[in-house]
Amino acid sequence: MKRERPNPKANRSLVLFACVVTGLFLCLIGYLGYFLQTQREFVINNSYNARLDKFAERVVRGEIRSRDGEVLAYTRTGEDGAEQRVYPYGDLFAHPVGYADYGRSGLEALSNFYLLSSHTSPANQLLNEFSGSKNTGDNVTTTLDVGLQQAADEALGGRKGSVVALDPRTGQILAMVSRPSFDPNTLAEDWDSLISGDNTEAQLLNRVSQGLYPPGSVFKLVTVLEYIREYPDTWQDFVFDCDGVYEYGDYSISCYHGNAHGQQTLPQAFANSCNGAFASIGLELDAGTWRSLAGDLLFNGSLPLEIAYSKSSFSLSAESSEWEVLQTAIGQGGTLMSPLHAAMLTAAIANGGTLMTPYLIDYVESAAGEEQRNFAPTVYGELMSKQEAEILTELMRGVVAAGTGSAVRTDAYSAAGKTGSAEYQTGKETHAWFTGFAPVEDPEIVVTAVVEEGGSGGHTAAPVARAVFDAYFR
Repeated sequence: MKRERPNPKANRSLVLFACVVTGLFLCLIGYLGYFLQTQREFVINNSYNARLDKFAERVVRGEIRSRDGEVLAYTRTGEDGAEQRVYPYGDLFAHPVGYADYGRSGLEALSNFYLLSSHTSPANQLLNEFSGSKNTGDNVTTTLDVGLQQAADEALGGRKGSVVALDPRTGQILAMVSRPSFDPNTLAEDWDSLISGDNTEAQLLNRVSQGLYPPGSVFKLVTVLEYIREYPDTWQDFVFDCDGVYEYGDYSISCYHGNAHGQQTLPQAFANSCNGAFASIGLELDAGTWRSLAGDLLFNGSLPLEIAYSKSSFSLSAESSEWEVLQTAIGQGGTLMSPLHAAMLTAAIANGGTLMTPYLIDYVESAAGEEQRNFAPTVYGELMSKQEAEILTELMRGVVAAGTGSAVRTDAYSAAGKTGSAEYQTGKETHAWFTGFAPVEDPEIVVTAVVEEGGSGGHTAAPVARAVFDAYFR
C-alpha cells in the first residue's frame, strides 16, 4: 500500500492559521484585561449605561463626604419609601459635589458607580433580600475641605468669580467655589429658571473648570518662561525704561492705569506687572516655539481632569500680526484660560516643575467603614525643568514681597504669586486674577482666584487668596 507524502505547503498553512487564531485569542484576552483594569468603571459609570438604573433599584445611594468627615450629600428615605437626595451645605458645594437629578454633575456623576455599589455584609444583603429592603451604598470621601471652602466663599463675598485650592504635592483639590451658584436641594423648583434662555447668570456653570477668561498678567508666567528659554545667557541682563505707555509703530500698550514704572530689570518688571516691558519681550520671541511651549503647558489640548472642563486657548502663530504678539505677551488677544488650568500651572511651578494629576475622590468605604478603594496621587508629567521652576518661584516671590501681590504678604507664612487684570470688553472693568502658593520653601497649597469685573488683581483677587491661605495655616 502506497503511503501519501506529507504536503509541506498544507502543513505551513495549518501552522500559520493556528498562529493567527492563537494571536487573535491572546489579543482578545489582552484587551479584556485592559478593559477590566482601565475602562470598566468608565463604561459602567457612563450616563447612557442602563445598568446604573438597575443598581438604584437595589441600593440606596451612598454619602459624599468632605476630607474632614462632614456629610456633603446623603439620601433621605421617607416612610413611603421615596428617596430624596439632600445637600446639607446648600449651594456651598453645588459645583464640585453636583446634583443627582435632571442628569448628574460633579462628584454625583464622577462617583456614581461607587455610590450605587454596596459592600454591606452578606448577612445584611441576605436579610434585605428577604425583607424587600435596599442595601446601603458605599460612601465616597472627597479631598474637599469644609473650612477652606467656607473661607473661599466668604472672601469672594457674593461677587461673580471662582476660587480653587489644591495641594501641589499630591494634586488633591481642597476647595472649589464658583459664583453665582445654585441650591441642589431646590433643583426641581429652580430648574426651568436655571436653564431659561433669559437667564444670563450661568449658575450651573462651574467657573473653576469651565469658565474661560483672558488671563491678563498671569500669562506673563508663560511669556517669561519662553524668554528665559530663548535667551538663557542674557535674560538676567534685561532692562526696560517704562514711562507708562509702550509705543511700537502705530500701536501702544499701557501699563495698568498708565503707571510709569521707570527703569525695570526683569524681576522688577515681573513684580510690578509692567505691560510695556513684557510687550517688548513678546516682540523678541519666536512665535513657533512660544506656541509649542504653550502646548506643553496644556493650552489648546486636553487637561488631565475627570470633571467637565473647557480647553484653554493660545492662538498666536507665525502668521500673527505684531499687534497680536503685543497683546499675547501680556495675556490678552485670543488667549483664554480657566482658573483650574492656571492653578495647575502654578502647582507645577510649586512642585519643582512636575504636575500631579488633580483629583477629587480620596477613598471609598462601605457603610460599615471598611475601605474599598483608595485613590493615590499620580504624576501627570514634567511641565518644565526644576531649574526653570526655581527661577519662576523667585520671580513670583518678588511679586508678593515687593510688587502687585503685597496683599498676600504676611509674617505668618511666605507666599509667591502672580496678579492679573484682564480686559475682556470695552467699557467694562477688568477681571481680577491672583494665583500663587505657600509656603515658598516647601509649598503645601496653591490658590487661584478670579473676581469677574473686579479691577486690579492685586487689590481684589489677592485678598481672596490671602483669606484661603490664612484659613489653611490657621
